[in-house]
Amino acid sequence: MTTNLDILDINNIINASKEIRKLTVECIAHLGVGHIGGCLSIADLLAVLYYSAMNIDPKDPNKIDRDRLIVSKGHAGPAVYAALASRGYFDKSELKTLNKINTNLPSHCDMNKTPGIDMTTGSLGQGFSCAVGIAIASKLKQDGAYIFSIIGDGESQEGQIWEAAMYSAHKKLDNLIAFTDNNKFQIDGETREVNSVDNLFDKWLSFGWDVHQIDGHNILQIFETVNKAKKTKNQPSMIILDTIKGKGISFVENAGVSNHNMKISQEQLEIALKELI
Repeated sequence: MTTNLDILDINNIINASKEIRKLTVECIAHLGVGHIGGCLSIADLLAVLYYSAMNIDPKDPNKIDRDRLIVSKGHAGPAVYAALASRGYFDKSELKTLNKINTNLPSHCDMNKTPGIDMTTGSLGQGFSCAVGIAIASKLKQDGAYIFSIIGDGESQEGQIWEAAMYSAHKKLDNLIAFTDNNKFQIDGETREVNSVDNLFDKWLSFGWDVHQIDGHNILQIFETVNKAKKTKNQPSMIILDTIKGKGISFVENAGVSNHNMKISQEQLEIALKELI
């Protein structure tokens, strides 16, 4: 777990984010369709977490004092799988089994199937509540772990998110660091049109959280803000990531709301891989 970044560290994480994007688009293209937009928007965050910020060991995925990551927006599972494969939790060739019969990599994250997955998620809102419970358990065990969780901006329309937010502030869970993937889109359209979640910063602040809002594709900003959150006492931390849904692949970015779950052809895969060099 790194506490300071130099140029070599930054370049390593940038390269990791590119690999996560490449592996993600490859496995979705192999399947033919998938939640590509919301996967690509969190690739930079996943690179920072798995390559620097989290206390983890790919050779011992269940080590007692490990930091946990609960991706409440569980449809971004392919990006998480790509990060895990990149870090050596399992062979990269297994990514080609995404969502196929008898796979260990179902479309949504499943802790009973995939090494490195800390909580089964997919029903929006529920994963975040589980993260709060895990943070409470970590406090009781005094294992020193940080509990990280990623939620979506569309997911933030769920009432369960705010119940969990209120309770975690009440419990002073300073070992809980959450991220909102604020990519402005959800399955039915722009979040501001479906059910606005504007002023997320003020909303989280009013619930008693330590709040930051940053560029979700700036590696150094993500790293530095996570370190600030780790030093916060008696409050959970929310880091709102302003992101672009489909970030890194032009035709996915340009698809707008259609990139929530879209088909990726082999021809499109070739275009994407060239852009990710």
